[in-house]
Amino acid sequence: MLNYLLRHMRRLLRSASLAFIVGAVAAPVLSPELTFVSAVHADDDDGGDDGDDGNDGGARSGRSGSDGGKRLRGPQNLMDYLDNRRSVRAPQARPTAKRQQAAAPVYEARRLIALGLSDDHITKLQERGFSVEDKSEMRLTGTQLIRLQIPPRMTLNTARQQVSELAPEAMVDFNHYYRPEQADPQSESQPDAAACNGTDCTLMRHLIGWKQPEAGAALCTALPKIGLIDTAINPDHESLKQARIEIIRLSDAELPQSGTQHGTAVAALLVGSETGRAPGLLPQAELIAVDAFHGAKGDSNRATTFDLIRAVDLLAEKQVPLINMSLSGPHNQLLEKAIEAAAQRKIILVAAAGNEGPHAKPVYPAAYANVIAVTAVDRDGKPYRRAVRGAHIDLAAPGVGVWTAASVSGARQKTGTSFAAPFVTAAAARLKAEKPDLDNQQIAEELAGKAKDLGKPGHDPVFGWGLINAQALCAS
Repeated sequence: MLNYLLRHMRRLLRSASLAFIVGAVAAPVLSPELTFVSAVHADDDDGGDDGDDGNDGGARSGRSGSDGGKRLRGPQNLMDYLDNRRSVRAPQARPTAKRQQAAAPVYEARRLIALGLSDDHITKLQERGFSVEDKSEMRLTGTQLIRLQIPPRMTLNTARQQVSELAPEAMVDFNHYYRPEQADPQSESQPDAAACNGTDCTLMRHLIGWKQPEAGAALCTALPKIGLIDTAINPDHESLKQARIEIIRLSDAELPQSGTQHGTAVAALLVGSETGRAPGLLPQAELIAVDAFHGAKGDSNRATTFDLIRAVDLLAEKQVPLINMSLSGPHNQLLEKAIEAAAQRKIILVAAAGNEGPHAKPVYPAAYANVIAVTAVDRDGKPYRRAVRGAHIDLAAPGVGVWTAASVSGARQKTGTSFAAPFVTAAAARLKAEKPDLDNQQIAEELAGKAKDLGKPGHDPVFGWGLINAQALCAS
């Protein structure tokens, strides 16, 4: 009997030990799974890469995007169920800057934007509690662009439905936010990171066969004006002091001005002084830079759809034939309409593909059919690890460790599709100078035909048609 009791007690002890081990192993199983979900929603560039897009995300025949991803609902397995029942609690990750950026607002609260509302429509909307916050005459579309404040206690979706029902022929959408991919502001105070001090080994232009005219020589024909829609620019930077730049700020004067880090870097890539620390690709060109962004507490720089549309319309009014947009955001019907109208006027539109990651959905305006979408590669022709991919990608250009201007003074290396887009814009400007009658699609086709094929033969979702090739462009 004693032996039987001892054997029974040993079995009980083994069972208890096994249960303890299983519990200890099972509990942490949740942590990696929850961490993975958080990482997906916090998909943006790392702090080591000083800069860019757009925040930044289909074949040319299918450029349809989405404003967000799907979220899993309900328990997915037994451990999820136990977690929901509070039987097992996974440790909560400490909030990070990336998670805060991922949680940034997607559109302006309590406001809608509309194209095509008549005075009678506006009167009826005001009777329902709507109010007109701002309006602008759109020369591209021949209609008024209206920003509406919705009535109290009414949701945006309900308000949008009411406006659409009242004016079915009008176009109405949310006032979405668009952002350039931002770098760690502290990185601007660090010493210059590049080793070549602004010589050709860091300029990256040799990767695309870019040739500058010899000293004292002019290009074979006059360059067209270049439009830039970006953040603020520091015109006192040594690389831009001699440049021909007209700067126009669009956002409300009462809002904080946007930072100069991103806009200065992109502007210097385009028209920076040949003798400066960050020489530009087209120092002889005239740049019209529209600051459509404003600062926002805890959200760095952002631009509303309302201001982006006004920026495109303003540049069209000034007869600017090329526009660089190193920014990204969600699909918006009104922005798409403005892009289409600009393309019909033979305006060449170039946009950064975005840095939301290779598995992200397309971002806009790059994913619109009338926009040349530019991805980034490093000096070895390998794709930038954070670049958005898809059938909408048109061309690749240098965008990893690109030498350009810092916001205050000096220069440094920056990474992102924002800094690849200016290479294609500059190439398009030279092509436009040679063949001024070419429209947006024809320019894109010529650049694609000259591109160096990378990756799979022909067009692919990583490199598009390949690396931009500037060897045959006007440079003599």
